[in-house]
Amino acid sequence: MLIMCNTGMRPPEAKNLRWRDVAIRKDDQGRTLVVLHVRGKGKFRDLVAAGNVADYLERVRAESRATKLDDFVFTTEKGQPASTLYESLIETLLEKSELRVSSSGKLRSTYCFRHTYATFRLTEGVDVYFLAKQMGTSVKMIEDHYGHITPVKNAERILQGLPGWEPIAALPPAEAKSDSVNGDAAEAKAPAARPRAKKAA
Repeated sequence: MLIMCNTGMRPPEAKNLRWRDVAIRKDDQGRTLVVLHVRGKGKFRDLVAAGNVADYLERVRAESRATKLDDFVFTTEKGQPASTLYESLIETLLEKSELRVSSSGKLRSTYCFRHTYATFRLTEGVDVYFLAKQMGTSVKMIEDHYGHITPVKNAERILQGLPGWEPIAALPPAEAKSDSVNGDAAEAKAPAARPRAKKAA
């Protein structure tokens, strides 16, 4: 679940993942990232994930009986490929935690972790084009399924010019509130108040 929620992989892509498809690398700033070569629906692609996914994969490897390069990452207790990516286990877990049914009345499945990933990434402001490439889908699909998220993350741009949404940087520092959108950043960047010229007597 942690790996799926942090990569956006489709369940078939996770089911087909082998240890040879996992590469741990460093970026030019020395940060750890994971590159996964995934395949599903007859297509291949690379996706990237943060270093915490490397830790999750090591947990899986430590418990697994299948750790050779050609072995599947997600297997049964006996080291055999997991035919349904633990579908019945996930269903049981969701039912016991009373999360099986979504707020819209739909039944959740292993696919919901991919939706969780997309929602979190969009909420953090990831560009739709890059997210579509990462998830192996189209920009249109992202917009059709997650369009309700983007107005929230772009609230400051959408509402600019309306009453109460004047640029915060134009206000004196004392008036910039930390609970407003980007309030902290605007307060830090706000120009210092200029001393007023004294009136001639």
